[in-house]
Amino acid sequence: MQDIDVAPARSGRNPVIGSWAEVNDYAPVLKWLLVNIVLAIGIFALWAFGLIQQLLETDRTHVSTIIAVIFALTALHCLYQTWVTSRDLVVARRVRDQMETADAVPVLLPDGRVMVQGRELEPGLISTYIGNLLRKASLGSGPFDQTILLRSLADRLRGRERLGLFVSEGLLRLALLGTAIGFILMLIPLSGLTAFDAETLRGALTGMTSGMAIALNVTVIGIGAALVLKFEYFLLDTAIAELFEIITEATEVGVIPRIGKAEG
Repeated sequence: MQDIDVAPARSGRNPVIGSWAEVNDYAPVLKWLLVNIVLAIGIFALWAFGLIQQLLETDRTHVSTIIAVIFALTALHCLYQTWVTSRDLVVARRVRDQMETADAVPVLLPDGRVMVQGRELEPGLISTYIGNLLRKASLGSGPFDQTILLRSLADRLRGRERLGLFVSEGLLRLALLGTAIGFILMLIPLSGLTAFDAETLRGALTGMTSGMAIALNVTVIGIGAALVLKFEYFLLDTAIAELFEIITEATEVGVIPRIGKAEG
């Protein structure tokens, strides 16, 4: 009987897509997909019951449509940033492992590439950061400190989620705006009352009901969209924090000590 090679299982690697750590680095993307699949199922159910059509018919301000479009575009931005961060996580783990096993000092080439023991570091955020460290070490004098570069890296990573945090707060403001507009539309029929007969009151109540529907529908959509966006960007923030931790660990353990020995 032919022997079966079980080396990939023993080594903890998936023979198709890499190590299980690398597979786990794409978990934020899968979580984003899971959240939006559940959201799409909920929207489809509401459409099947006719609630979405009723909302679109009653919302004369179209604020709910604006909120939905902004939410969709921002969610796609979150997906892109999550994918980029996951890819950077994969590269950061590989570079960290390469730096831990290397004995030589990294070398910065004129074209910006970083070489370690004749092997080029895989392009990514961590490789760019190591290149900046080497450039600073070659130009500076005195004790080497990467605090300023770490702050710059942290600001750059936070920039990936800054748009989502701004938009989620903006959607809450739009929800409040829609609520205010709905109440205004609800009160307009009362200001136009000239008589108190049944027909006049019936028309006024119809207008008030329409305004109240606009206020409540826009509020629900705005708050719901903001909460979903906040959760999606929370997942992105978790991945960014892990990436920053890996880059800090790799440079503090595998780069800074070697630079210090070379300067000494």
